[in-house]
Order: sequence, then structure tokens, then C-alpha cells
Amino acid sequence: MDRVKICVIGAGKWGENHIKTLFQLDTIIGTVEIDNNKLKKIKSLFPEVICFNSLEESFNNEFDGYIIATPPSTHVELANILLSRRKPVLVEKPLALSTIEANQIYTTMQKYNGKLIVGHLLLFHPAIIKMKSMVENGDIGNMQYIYSNRLNLGVVRKEENVFWSFAPHDIALFQFFTNSFPTKVTSMGGAYIQRNIHDTTITYFNYPNGIQGHIYVSWLHPFKEHRLVIIGSKGSLHFEDSVVNKPLLYYEKINFDNDDFQLLQNKPAKKIGYEFEFPLLIELKYFIDIIKGKQSIKMSNIQEGMNVIKILEMASNSLNNK
Repeated sequence: MDRVKICVIGAGKWGENHIKTLFQLDTIIGTVEIDNNKLKKIKSLFPEVICFNSLEESFNNEFDGYIIATPPSTHVELANILLSRRKPVLVEKPLALSTIEANQIYTTMQKYNGKLIVGHLLLFHPAIIKMKSMVENGDIGNMQYIYSNRLNLGVVRKEENVFWSFAPHDIALFQFFTNSFPTKVTSMGGAYIQRNIHDTTITYFNYPNGIQGHIYVSWLHPFKEHRLVIIGSKGSLHFEDSVVNKPLLYYEKINFDNDDFQLLQNKPAKKIGYEFEFPLLIELKYFIDIIKGKQSIKMSNIQEGMNVIKILEMASNSLNNK
């Protein structure tokens, strides 16, 4: 195969990120966008991009793969069309807005023996990969608790609440680190801007192996915070994605035990080095290898995407029953 041809559907902020990153990978790039203003912007920023007003127009150019970077409500229709044409697809998170829709995509993929990955970007972050290896090597002992804060003051969605908008990344990470599906999901939160669309939630997870955790998300927060902490019997890992240099810290635990009390303390934090590369660049290299047949779909596969949707629905049911 010569230079890979990839078409990005949706020329909004995230579609633009994909286009910019694809230029680093020597690909031929197209984009589909019904908003002419967005299309003009892409053409001015990236004159080499082949622009289309409709998906149907793009089929005349025989693209090798497609990236769906449109609102989640459009994912099922677009994914089904592309899979039926036997095009490899990268669908931005969340895969769909219900397990019913996710199952429709899965059925189409199975019917046409398709290739699809879900844009769970943080699974490709070098710090996350490093954390996974340290957990598997026993550096923190037995995993006990995992939590994530994904907080910001910014875009308020109208189609999905903050948990559906922010938490898919973190749910995918929880699945990645625990290697299990939660037995119980309990969520609570508040809807202040739009009726029945939560702006802030905290969601608790119980796993069959005794691990527990929580995800706290908000788009009302006065400052940005993307924090992931994994606590183990021997030590803890702390990754702060919203801080300059994106530090990964390891805290070794010291246990003082006597007849009266047990005291837990940490040794001074140890900075863990990792070789940084932009996760989107790694993800797109992975997608290109899948298109070329060089890589089987292990990370971010459709089953992982469907499990994330199931957990999102479990949290939504909990929220709605409060």
C-alpha cells in the first residue's frame, strides 16, 4: 500500500486535531463537513486537504479508512454506512449513546468482517502505559482503590451530560487497570444549567476482586484538573495530565504497626520517567497499522467501547433513580 488515504468526518475542534496530526504521518487527508464555514477554515489552514460537503462525495476518492469526529448522536449511522462499505473506522468516544446503538454497530461490523476502534485516547498515553507496567510488575502491591478527577470550566453539551461527555476516557482507564467489569456502579450529581442534564457527577465503582474507585467529573469547575491516582497495598501512583510536563509520581508506603494504632506514611515521592509522545499521534499510528493489516485490534476494540457504554448506562440509571 502506498500513502494511506484517511478521511475525517467532522471538521470541528477534534476533527481539526486529527487532521493536523495526520499530516505528521505522511497521509493523504480528506474531510467531510456540512458546515461551509468550518470547511473554509480547514481549507485555509490545510490547503492540501480534500474537502467534501457529504459522505457520499468522499466515496469517489477511495479512502482507505475513516475517522468519525462528529457528535455521538451521529455515530451509529455513520459507522454502519462505513462498515458496510468495508472501510476501517476510528470512532471518537463515546462509541454510541446507548447499548442498543452500540450493538447495532457491532452487528454491522460482524456482518462485514469490519475493522473498528474507539477513540479512547488515554489508553495510548505513554504515562498510562508506564503505570500499567508498574501495576503488573507489582510495584504498588495489590491494587485497592483507583480514582480520577476530570474537571474543567468549558463547553456544556446539550446532547449528553457531563458524565457521558467526560468520563468515557476514565472508564476505559478503569477497565484497563482492573481487567474487570464493575459489579456495582452508584452515581450522584447535580443539574444546574439545563434540566435533567447533569453538570457535575461523582460515580463510585465496585469490582469483583475487591477493588473500588470513583470518577468525579464537572464542567462547572473553576480550574482544570485531570488527575488519576491508583492506590495499592505497597504504594501509589499519581498522574496529573493537566500540569506542565505531565508528571508521574510513585509513593512507596511505610506501615508502622503497634498495639495502639497503625500509621501509614509515604516515602518522598519519586518521579517516574517515561518517554513522552502525543497520545493522538500514537493512536493514529496504531489505526494506520490496522488499515495496512500490520496490527490486530487489541487496544480500544469494539468490545471495550461497548463495555464503556454499558457502564455509562449503569451510572445514568443510578443518577436517574436518585
